[in-house]
Amino acid sequence: MRQRKGRRHTVSKSRYGYFFIAPFFIVFAIFSLYPILYTIFLSFQSWDGLGPVNSVGVKNYERLLKDEVFYQSLWNTFRMWMMNFIPQILTALVLSAVFTFHRIRGMRFFRAAFYLPNLITAASVGLLFNLLFDGDKSAMNHILTKIGLLEEPFAFFNSMVFASGLVSYIQWWMWFGYTTVIVMAGITTVDSGIYDAAMVDGATRTQTYVKITLPMIRPTLIYLSITSIIGGMQLFDVPATLTNSLGDPRKSILTTAMYLYNQGFRNHNYGYASTVSAGLFVIIAILSALCMSALQKKEREGQ
Repeated sequence: MRQRKGRRHTVSKSRYGYFFIAPFFIVFAIFSLYPILYTIFLSFQSWDGLGPVNSVGVKNYERLLKDEVFYQSLWNTFRMWMMNFIPQILTALVLSAVFTFHRIRGMRFFRAAFYLPNLITAASVGLLFNLLFDGDKSAMNHILTKIGLLEEPFAFFNSMVFASGLVSYIQWWMWFGYTTVIVMAGITTVDSGIYDAAMVDGATRTQTYVKITLPMIRPTLIYLSITSIIGGMQLFDVPATLTNSLGDPRKSILTTAMYLYNQGFRNHNYGYASTVSAGLFVIIAILSALCMSALQKKEREGQ
């Protein structure tokens, strides 16, 4: 009697991978994609958060194009970002050159110390500097009058220039260590043989850094520029906690993110706040594209 050979059933496991990646897409759809789409929907509506949602068409966008406070907040944001990013990237390039091409005792300690401010929450830093400078009896007024630099207390936060400059300084202080670490990581990817060949040809360390290192780490600089634009144009926590979240003195530190927040959660105009958010997204996208295009064009010209 012949024994029947059983059929061997094979189970395809190729589709199992979808089960592993499904949680990411589910979470992304719920907490990222849906809020984005709902924000775009609200930008065409009028809603106070409690009452009915009323369609207003493009009236919110028409208002945005004529909103002087929005343009002022946009200029404030861009100005404070430029005032901290340019010194930030220059400081990072100088420190990375020093740490990479010179042996310094305690280099690891300095790198950790420079990076440390980035670990502190921005809201805490804003409150700290508020305590240092706000009021006639603030710590800085006490110190400066004691050592004779001031004859009487100075109202720091009544000065538009000082308040704006302080926000830029705080942003520089918090982020230059991070930028330095990223630039140094980019430098380590450059082939050391290129440096050896340059030294044999008689190039100095300065020439090597300018002519070889900077062009080779251009992708890193593009990454830093774009991420800095995205983060800088969404600046909120430091200026909001530094004064009164209204951008005082005289709206000099009112950022676009603060204006958006005030429209939504103070004025309860969620439709217009969504429109401001959409406008900010478009501006960030344009600035990022221009930055990438400029740096890539410079790279093509250098080839």
